[in-house]
Amino acid sequence: MTVGVVIIGRNEGVRLIRCLSSVMGQADIVVYVDSGSSDGSQAAAMELGADVISLDMDLPFTAARARNEGFAHLATKNDAIEYVQFIDGDCALNSDWIALAQEYLDEHPRVAVVCGRRRERHPTASIYNRLIDQEWDTPVGETKACGGDAMIRVTAFQDVSGFNPELIAGEEPELCVRLRADGWTICRLDAEMTLHDAAISKLSQWWKRNRRAGHAYGEGVAMHGRPPEKHGVRETRSALIWGVGIPVTALLGSLLSTWALGLILAWPAQVIRLGIRDGDFSRAFFLTLGKLPEAQGILGYYFERWRGKRVSLIEYK
Repeated sequence: MTVGVVIIGRNEGVRLIRCLSSVMGQADIVVYVDSGSSDGSQAAAMELGADVISLDMDLPFTAARARNEGFAHLATKNDAIEYVQFIDGDCALNSDWIALAQEYLDEHPRVAVVCGRRRERHPTASIYNRLIDQEWDTPVGETKACGGDAMIRVTAFQDVSGFNPELIAGEEPELCVRLRADGWTICRLDAEMTLHDAAISKLSQWWKRNRRAGHAYGEGVAMHGRPPEKHGVRETRSALIWGVGIPVTALLGSLLSTWALGLILAWPAQVIRLGIRDGDFSRAFFLTLGKLPEAQGILGYYFERWRGKRVSLIEYK
């Protein structure tokens, strides 16, 4: 085989054991990049046969930086590696995925990245897990972006200098923007790829996850928002209209006329519209409510940028 695996994680516990067990034997070399775990993750990874890298936590941590360091380690250990499977430590890889993805990349030399179906391990444990499982169900075929679990062609990854290590979120879509600009394509296969364990049981966790998404949208616009890419523009516009524009206009307008408060009715109208369209009113409710934390993340990014400061990690676990 000519495939290496890079796993990133911190204090994933049993989830990391599942992840490591799922990839062993499917690749030539497995690298685990640890970002300051205190639960014995590093020892467990070494015991299962993975190369272990401990990030220097005196430097700003990002998942993008961890993946880059894992990739660099692979390149020094085995220069024959053609493809790298990136996977997060809270996921487990399907036993057929590596061979399937490798075969597809072998047969399609202009495809830089392939990904498949990522599913939640416990989609019925909470409404938030179910929402995330639905989020993973993206269209099959050529696409604009991948997530954190994907197999990437080494030459393509090197051509664009890998992930941007400064991004605290949205690093995968941003990488794909640069890959596509370089003439590569991204594909999602109709195949099972990974089981993800979000373990979100609280509204506060869901809120932070959406705030992080908003941050990624805002930064995406700042980096690649100009035509023809318009990266993150639609998502940012939607979040600001629903999360800021409508409620602020309604409240300020109410100072002149109580009729302005009627604008708030746009929110339940949107829930009804989405619920009828998708046949899922609970999902419609959270999609609409999610515009508030998304807008918070966008405004937070631009505020800190104006101050000349970097936003720290937004973690929901």
